[in-house]
Amino acid sequence: MWLGIAAVNLALAVMLGAFGAHGLKHMASVQQLEWWHTATQYFFWHALGLLVLSVLAKAVPAFTVKMPFSLLQLGLIIFCGSLYLMALGLPRWLGAITPVGGVLMITGWLTLAWLAFKQQ
Repeated sequence: MWLGIAAVNLALAVMLGAFGAHGLKHMASVQQLEWWHTATQYFFWHALGLLVLSVLAKAVPAFTVKMPFSLLQLGLIIFCGSLYLMALGLPRWLGAITPVGGVLMITGWLTLAWLAFKQQ
C-alpha cells in the first residue's frame, strides 16, 4: 500500500508540474506561478521521501512507518494543496493553513527520526 501511494504521489507531482509549466504560464501572475513552483518542489521531494519510506517498510518489516508516512502524506496534501489552490485563484486566506501542512511534514520526519533512534 505504501509503495502504491508514493507512486501515485510521484505521478501527480509530474502532472501538476507539467500543468504549471505549460497550462498556467500564460494565465497566472508571477506570484501564482511561484506558489505553484514551491508546491511542486515540496510535492516531489516529499513524494520521494514517501517512496523511500515504502521501500524501508518492505526491507525492514519490523520498522513501522505508518505514523511518519501518514503525517507526511497529510502534510503534503495540506501544504501543497493550499498553495495549488491559491495559485489557481482561490482566496489567499488558504495561505493561513499552509503552515499546518509544513508542521505536519516536519513532525513526520521527526517521528521517523524518533522511531529510528528508539529502535537502536
